[in-house]
Amino acid sequence: MQDQMRFEGEDMQVNFMEELAAEWFEYLGYIVKRNEHVGPLSGGGYEGELDIVAFNPKKNHLVHIETSADADSWTTRERRFSKKFESGAKYIGTLFEGLTIPDEVERRAIFVFGSDKNHKAVGGGRVQLAKDLILEILNKLKGITSSSRAVPEKYPILRVLQMITDHRKKIVQELGKK
Repeated sequence: MQDQMRFEGEDMQVNFMEELAAEWFEYLGYIVKRNEHVGPLSGGGYEGELDIVAFNPKKNHLVHIETSADADSWTTRERRFSKKFESGAKYIGTLFEGLTIPDEVERRAIFVFGSDKNHKAVGGGRVQLAKDLILEILNKLKGITSSSRAVPEKYPILRVLQMITDHRKKIVQELGKK
């Protein structure tokens, strides 16, 4: 039952991470599919749901991303993410009909909480902490000012992160005050 336990506010955190990851990959030129139900069951319902699947036709790169704000053990995470990534391997090809997608799929498990010190992979996917995704985005946006090349308004979270990079010196100065 622990797999099904959710903490209050977890949905909001996971949705935020899903939105951030989806915005980021779409901004980078990927075709992004979100919350895709896969494997229809004969009695109704689905075998699973894939949080984010992103394909960049120019780079011929395919990535399957699952996000989580759980505080579960790594054993529980391993079991849950193995199932999610196995479902992805089975059904991702159906999500991009008409496009030739690569056989190789990058898999990422993005966690709001936890440490990747002793766990670099889970369920066949690379562990990435939310803070590291945010830092990756901030580092890429640094130097791309809002006044010269604003992130499009359809990516509200990325626009906020771009503003933070624009004003980072003042923000750090203010946060450093006691």
